[in-house]
Amino acid sequence: MGVLNDFSLQDKVVVVTGGTGVLGGAFVEAIADAGAAVGILGRNAAIAEERAQKIRTAGGKAIALVADVMKEDELVNAKNLILKEFGKVDGLVNGAGGNMPIGVLQNEEDLFKMNLEGMKTVMDINLWGTIIPTQVFGATLAENPTASIVNISSMNSKQAVTKVLGYNLGKAAVDCYNEWFAVELANRYGDRIRMNALTPGFFLTEQNRKLVWHPDGTLSARGQSIINNTPFKRFGKPEELTGALIWLLSDASRFVTGSQVVIDGGFSIYSGV
Repeated sequence: MGVLNDFSLQDKVVVVTGGTGVLGGAFVEAIADAGAAVGILGRNAAIAEERAQKIRTAGGKAIALVADVMKEDELVNAKNLILKEFGKVDGLVNGAGGNMPIGVLQNEEDLFKMNLEGMKTVMDINLWGTIIPTQVFGATLAENPTASIVNISSMNSKQAVTKVLGYNLGKAAVDCYNEWFAVELANRYGDRIRMNALTPGFFLTEQNRKLVWHPDGTLSARGQSIINNTPFKRFGKPEELTGALIWLLSDASRFVTGSQVVIDGGFSIYSGV
């Protein structure tokens, strides 16, 4: 194969959890553009079907998969549906996750009276919302000559980001899982199944919008702090994650496993000075 062909996802089938979210929307379009059939998995049936129809209208292949990543039975039904439609699954993007208001500790709140159940809920959706889909789709991936799993980490796993303890804990745990499971896959399946992660910096999503923007459209103090500590002096755009995503899903990265690809505009390397 040539170098360019290695980046192609032609004839592959990829499932994207969180496919109805902001980042997930960019993921599924890029995967379809790279030639794969894509399963758009999320809880919002209307958005999943709208995105699938858009891809099909453009000549691609896509199917809406309505499921909650925390509910194994719903994921099994989604797996059966995509296998019936396309016969296999070659790739899995664990895009579901994010933060919730119940997982935010505001500055004026008592540190020792934080909403522990809220923090645990957010941690669980990020960690177990990554592990459970991998368990459900993993055996199907193992049936292929090559397969790839891509997790979504975060800058929150690398540094103490205030207010969002549950999210920090969840993404740090995803990092540990990403490395541990990649080694287990290699020990058991050789180079047939790879697991890697994207590590985004600060991208605007529905979950974090209220923390970084005021209702009038101006940056909050938190938002301005992010910009000040990002050498590129802006937030990331969802489509700026997709080049690395396609690389990790494709045969171009076939000797890469257990890694994290940082896409953060320089945030992680900047001392602030």
